[in-house]
This record gives sequence, C-alpha cells and structure tokens, in this order.
Amino acid sequence: MIPVTQSYLPPMEEYLHYLNQIWESHQLTNHGPLVVELERKLKEYLGVRHLFLVGNGTIALQIAIRALGLRGEVITTPFSYVATTSSIVWEGCTPVFADIHPRTLCIDPQLVEESITTQTTAILATHVYGIPCHVDELQRIAMKHNLKLIYDAAHTFGARYKGSSLVSYGDVSTLSFHATKIFHTAEGGAIITNNDQVAHQISYMRNFGHKGQEDFWGLGINGKKSELHAAMGLCILPHLAECIAARKQVCGWYDERLAGSTLTRPLIPEGSEYNYAYYPVLFPTEKSLLRVREALNARQIFPRRYFYPSLTSLPYVSAKHCPRSEEISPRVLCLPLYNGLSENEVGLITETIIASL
Repeated sequence: MIPVTQSYLPPMEEYLHYLNQIWESHQLTNHGPLVVELERKLKEYLGVRHLFLVGNGTIALQIAIRALGLRGEVITTPFSYVATTSSIVWEGCTPVFADIHPRTLCIDPQLVEESITTQTTAILATHVYGIPCHVDELQRIAMKHNLKLIYDAAHTFGARYKGSSLVSYGDVSTLSFHATKIFHTAEGGAIITNNDQVAHQISYMRNFGHKGQEDFWGLGINGKKSELHAAMGLCILPHLAECIAARKQVCGWYDERLAGSTLTRPLIPEGSEYNYAYYPVLFPTEKSLLRVREALNARQIFPRRYFYPSLTSLPYVSAKHCPRSEEISPRVLCLPLYNGLSENEVGLITETIIASL
C-alpha cells in the first residue's frame, strides 16, 4: 500500500534518550524542561521572538483569535482545511469568504479588500500547501484598514519567503505539528508572534489563565504540551534538512514523469523557499480526477483530495459564492509524498495516472 503520506520517525535510540530524561525527572507536562528546550530551539530555527507550543494546530488558531480580541467578521479563505473556518466560528466570530487566486490557490488580496465592511476586524489567511500568501499586499490592506492579520501556517514549517520564515509575517501565525506534517510532535501545534503584549496574553491563555499557582491573569484554557510530545520534536528537528531534501527529490521525480501531461501545478511565487510539504496536481475536470483516483486505488495507491469540498459548503456558515474555490477544489488531488517513497513507486503512480487521464 502507498498512502498519501507517512509520518517520519527518528531513530528509536534518540527518542529513548529523551524518555530516560522524562523518567528521571518524573515531569510529564506543565511546561517541563523538554517543552522549554523545544520552544527555544524552534524560535532559533524560525527566527521569531515568541513561540508557544500547544496541544494541536486547531487550538493554536482558537487561542490566536482570542488573544487578538477579535469580534465581528473575519475574512478568510474557502480553500483550506476545515479548522481554519471552524476556529473562527467556535470563537464567536463570523467568517467571510474571499475567493482564492487562481494560480497560487491562496486568498486573493483584491477580493479581501472588496470584502471589508464596518464589521471586519481581521484577516485569517492560509499559506496553502506551504505556498506563500501574497503577504506584502495583505499586510498593506491590514494596515490601511486597521485589521489584525493571522496566518494559518500549518503547512509551512521550513518554508521561507524573501529570506524569512513564513511564520514571521502577520500579527500571529499558527503551526500544526500533527503526525502528517514535515516537522511533527505526533500531535501538537504552536503560536508565533513578535508582539510582546500579544505574547503575554497567549502565554496565560494556553494555561488556564494562571498567574502563579493561586492567581490568574484572565480567562484561559488548557492548551499545554506534554514532555512526551516535545521529545519527539527534539528528535525530529535535527533531521529536518534531510527530510526536506528527500521530499524535494520525490517531487523532482514527479515533475519529470508528469511533464507534458494535462495536469497543472499551483504557482510558487518568486522569492519562495518551498518545503515540499505536498504535491498537489490540478486535473482538467473532476471526472478525470475521479477516474484516475479509482485506478490508483485499484493498485493500493491512496492520494487525497486536499482540500475538498470548498468550505463555502459548510453547514454552519452563511457563505457567499466563491466560484474559483468551488471550481478548483473538485479538481485538486495531492499525490503520495513522504520520506522513503521510492523512485519505482513514483514511477508506478505516474504511469497509472498517465494511462488513466
């Protein structure tokens, strides 16, 4: 079987090294030494001022929205994982969809500006597949209209734009460290900001609002990270460069074998250092996608439709029509991509695709 992805696992002895430390300290959670160490190393790697580990990428979004004090309307993308929109709704705000750019598949800044009303308080954009949003234009719009700017950067670990990590843009960026991500902690996430005041709010909001053991800064929830998860992250971080290089090689094999086919790829903007998080392809029609997927599945190859359907179809939102997202979403398929995927396996995948188009 060839799945759409496969979690990278470090050498067992490296993880056991950290487990021995946990057994010696008897500290499993509550901002233990491994969590503190991983936060420090991630800040250094990403070049950011503040980074807070949390239990998952969804709670990272929820805390970010709450820490920025958002109310009213939040302009967001209809082409993302459901957590981007559900977090807005969960926090009592109203998602307003602005359609995507047809080449990058990220939110279109022009349509963002056209969607602003007197009720708009923020923009929540997604760097889809690790492809940078139009960050300069979104920043200009946010400043012009006095809006907060959050990036769902779940796909972007290791990706850079104009020499800086993608998570350094906006008021807040959030990461997912789910097992399927390039850098993972089995389950987890992080919240990043360069604003000291916002960082203070995030720091207590992820820990029940605590100000010491017997006092509280304000309202909070349990967003803490365990030592066991931090240990996984500490093991994987030193291997990240080789992981990205391996995925880049797989993408190169796909590029060679699919050249000249009717499939197209999203545009990666100039100035980007891509992390090879996904290998999305756009089919000419949904019918051709379904035909190819059926042929792949028959050979025990399982790509996935990231992201389908368009979030405009969610039952708990009042969504306006977003024709680009609704037309493109049914035609996108992410092909298998992970460390250890062989050239022969890529050959089998691509031969099946080309024969079935």
